Amino acid sequence: MIDIKKSLEKSARNSIRINIDGKPLDKVGATKFGGKPDVPADFKWPYYEGEGYLGEAPKNRPLSFIAQFNLAEISKYDTDNLLPKTGLLSFFYDCDTMRWGYDPKDKGCARVYYFENVNALSPAEYPNDLDADFHFPELAISGRSEKSYQDFEDFIVQREKMAMEWDQFDEALESMGIEEPDDLDDLSKLLGWANVIQGNMTRECELIARRGYYLGDPDSWERVTPRDRQETEQWANRDWLLLFQLGTVETDGFELMFGDCGRIYFYIHRDDLAARNFDNVWLILQCG
Repeated sequence: MIDIKKSLEKSARNSIRINIDGKPLDKVGATKFGGKPDVPADFKWPYYEGEGYLGEAPKNRPLSFIAQFNLAEISKYDTDNLLPKTGLLSFFYDCDTMRWGYDPKDKGCARVYYFENVNALSPAEYPNDLDADFHFPELAISGRSEKSYQDFEDFIVQREKMAMEWDQFDEALESMGIEEPDDLDDLSKLLGWANVIQGNMTRECELIARRGYYLGDPDSWERVTPRDRQETEQWANRDWLLLFQLGTVETDGFELMFGDCGRIYFYIHRDDLAARNFDNVWLILQCG
C-alpha cells in the first residue's frame, strides 16, 4: 500500500504566498496588483478576440492588467530557484470574457510578460477601449515562502488505479499537521501546487495547450487517445508548473471575483520556464 505521507513529503514544493492590500511603493517596477503596468517603450497592449462573459458578440478586447512582480524583490522567497532573479514579471487576463481555458481557442485570453531591464520601463496608458471597470485599483503585494503540498486531485493523477480514498489522504495531511487555510477563497500565490477547486489542471494544460484537445463538454475526455491519456497521466504533473494563482481580491468597495468564489491559475511548462519563455503560459479558471 502506498505511503501517502511519505509521497506528499517527497513531492512538496515551495510556494510564495502573497497578500494583496495597502498602498504600493511609488516607483517604477514595484511589485503590485492593478494600477498601470510598467512597460518598455515599444510595448503593445495585448488583446483577445472572444465572446463576452455573458455571451456578448465576439470582438477584439483589451486584456486587463492584473499584477506585476519585481523579481529582485520576490526571488528571495523562491527557494527552489525557478524564477529569474531580476526583471519584472507582468500578468494580464481578459476579465471581460473570463475564458475558462478548456478550449484551444482560449489561447491569448491571458498573457505574461518578462521585462529584463526594469530601468527601461515606464507606466503605460490604458487603451481607450478598456472599460473603466477593468482599471483596477493599485494595491501592494507582500510575500512569504511557504511549503506547498498536492491536493488530492493532483496527488491521484499517477495513482488512479490504486485503492485510495479521500479520507485516507486527509488523515495523512492531518498527521503532518497540515490544515486547510482559513483564507482559501482569496488564497493567492506564486509557484508551488495549486489549491484545486474542480480537479487536476496539469493534464488539461498538456492536452489543451500542446495537443489541441477541447475539454469543455462531458464527453470530451472520451475523445482523448489512450496514448495521450497515458502520457499526460505520467508526465503532466512534472512538466506543468503553477506560475501564479489569484483568488478573490477585495478591498475598500472593490471586489474582483472569478466566477463563484473562483480562482485563475497561470500554468507554464517546465521547459518554457527554464528558457524564460512566457509566451505559452496557459490559464485555467475554476470556481465552485
